[in-house]
Amino acid sequence: MFRKEIKVLDCTIRDGGLINNYQFSEKFVKAVYAAICDSGVDIIEIGKKLVESDEYPRSKYGEWNYCEDDLIKRIVESYQGKFQPKIAVMFDIGRIDINGLKQKTDSPVDMIRTACYVKQIDKALDVVKRCKDKGYETTLNIMAISAAIETEVIEALEGVAKTPEVDYLYLVDSYGAFYSEQITHYINLYKNYMPIEKMGFHGHNNIQLAYANTQQCIIEGMNLLDTTINGMGRGAGNCNTELLLGFLRNPKYDVRPIYKVIQDEFVPLRKTMEWGFNDIYGISGLLNQHPRDGMKWRADKDKAENCHDFYDYCTKAVTGD
Repeated sequence: MFRKEIKVLDCTIRDGGLINNYQFSEKFVKAVYAAICDSGVDIIEIGKKLVESDEYPRSKYGEWNYCEDDLIKRIVESYQGKFQPKIAVMFDIGRIDINGLKQKTDSPVDMIRTACYVKQIDKALDVVKRCKDKGYETTLNIMAISAAIETEVIEALEGVAKTPEVDYLYLVDSYGAFYSEQITHYINLYKNYMPIEKMGFHGHNNIQLAYANTQQCIIEGMNLLDTTINGMGRGAGNCNTELLLGFLRNPKYDVRPIYKVIQDEFVPLRKTMEWGFNDIYGISGLLNQHPRDGMKWRADKDKAENCHDFYDYCTKAVTGD
């Protein structure tokens, strides 16, 4: 599948932080960054850039939820590998202070990824414009498309088509519910409003198709692909960085540093932190539901493995039985 235009964006720290409230040590993040540098991965999303609030206090939600420039600089300056990836952070609509965003020339951040739901598209496009005006590369990540009304999706895409400040438009399978045929359907829909070479994909692994769906996006001609090391991300996680690098057959990528950081950092972390597919998250994906209920269910050790009970809980919530 070698195609030199394809770029890999690793979002281990940002998506993985949704599991542990971004309580990663600086040592761990530096190790991830070094592995990304040595592997040749193009972009690393190092966290979110939210504004602290009563709802999101820094004491509960770790430093990688706020990504202060000085913190990012310490990570970037900690390792000078053979390749320096671009640095990305994510904005969540409604939880940011766009007025506090510095000019790109005064920041270590290269790319700002604006995440929104369909109903927030107008606010999101305004944020994208302002980020572009300040010199940043931009992406627009419209979340939970699998649960959105298609006519509303089309209306949102019409707004995107009128906003040249969007460098990349993301197809996001937030619930990990899509099959490859649905991926193709939405790519064809998106192509009416954005060239395929300016699209990205972010998949979740609830029904164990994040890797396959990422491959489907490659087949369809997409060039920007999200991954996480060891598949670490919210709930069932994401497409594995190490698997995709091997699949792409691009000589600029070296998968060995990724396996080294998995061995040294991720294997020990699994003793205190859970991620990856299980039947609870599989049910969430099959039912096209947000994994938050599954995460709460897994957190209760008395019933964490009771997949039959969870299925009944979810389906009764839908049917009202």
